[in-house]
Amino acid sequence: MRLEQLDIADVRSIREVRLAPGPGLNLLIGSNGAGKTSVLEALHLLAYGRSFRGRVRDGLIRTGAPALQLFARWSEQEGTRRHQVGLRHAGSEWQGRLDGADVAQLSELCTALAAVTFEPGSHALLSGGGEPRRRLLDWGLFHVEPEFLPVWRRHARALKQRNALLKAGGANAALDVWDFELAQAGESLDRHRRSYVEALEPKVEQWAHELIPELGAAQHGYLPGWRREELTLADALLVNRERDRQLGHTTAGPHRADLLLGFAARPAREPLSRGQSKLAALALLLAQAEDFRARRGEWPLILLDDLASELDRGHRHALLTALVASGAQVFITGTELDALELDPAWRATVFHVEHGAIRPA
Repeated sequence: MRLEQLDIADVRSIREVRLAPGPGLNLLIGSNGAGKTSVLEALHLLAYGRSFRGRVRDGLIRTGAPALQLFARWSEQEGTRRHQVGLRHAGSEWQGRLDGADVAQLSELCTALAAVTFEPGSHALLSGGGEPRRRLLDWGLFHVEPEFLPVWRRHARALKQRNALLKAGGANAALDVWDFELAQAGESLDRHRRSYVEALEPKVEQWAHELIPELGAAQHGYLPGWRREELTLADALLVNRERDRQLGHTTAGPHRADLLLGFAARPAREPLSRGQSKLAALALLLAQAEDFRARRGEWPLILLDDLASELDRGHRHALLTALVASGAQVFITGTELDALELDPAWRATVFHVEHGAIRPA
């Protein structure tokens, strides 16, 4: 997809700006606090329904403004299809339009515009708990598998109902009903995720070899969240019922699933350094972006925040070389243009950002 226009109003320090991005590399250059990361946040908000730096109500709206407003227009399939989206978000309430029609759920906007974001907190994909990795898998499935969202919603509803019954001391007969529903949805959710992990595997290996060859071949696996080889999910829920009653929540199921990523040259129990975690997370994100391209016929937007600070020269050059060759539309923030050390052959669109104002170079 190719973003052709982005209007931002009242996002952090940005009062009102309009960008006309180029088709390849787009560089947002400015001092710290100038507003360049806010541009990526705006795109991330349209693609995910939230910012990568917290909730909308926690400082994303410019001080004194009642709400932020975003508008984006982009093309798909080499310009044969065009879309536009508008969003007004006040923190506790929002209104959105997609291709001229009102939308009832934020997920409708997020389905339309796809973006993969690498930012200073992305290392948590490897160093943090399982929730970010589950979100990564579900985001990918959300965009490439039409049957996934109804299954995910069905599972989320059943899990919520079962947990409420456990906390309230509900009768076994009532739990039987929701155990059946949770098991049906959970097994389906698990099948989608396992299939997706298998599809990602060669792409993760490829990007890991490109970015961190010193760690050896990437090795990853998937933990379903219960002992699937021994028990069906229905049996696991029944076996754990009394324990779950005591704890007040469900302890087995896809909501406890995890994606594992290791490397042949790294001992299994030895943690990655922060820098290595960033590169491994980037390999996962780019593998997901490439899978999107393979299934949808085009790349999602690639958002890279503060790239010169996050990656050293060698890794940065390897990444940008691969992205330029891919034809993806990429947005990169940085404090100095020279620090990115771009190849002169790469054509880039440069924007200078200062005090919330953005102008082409």
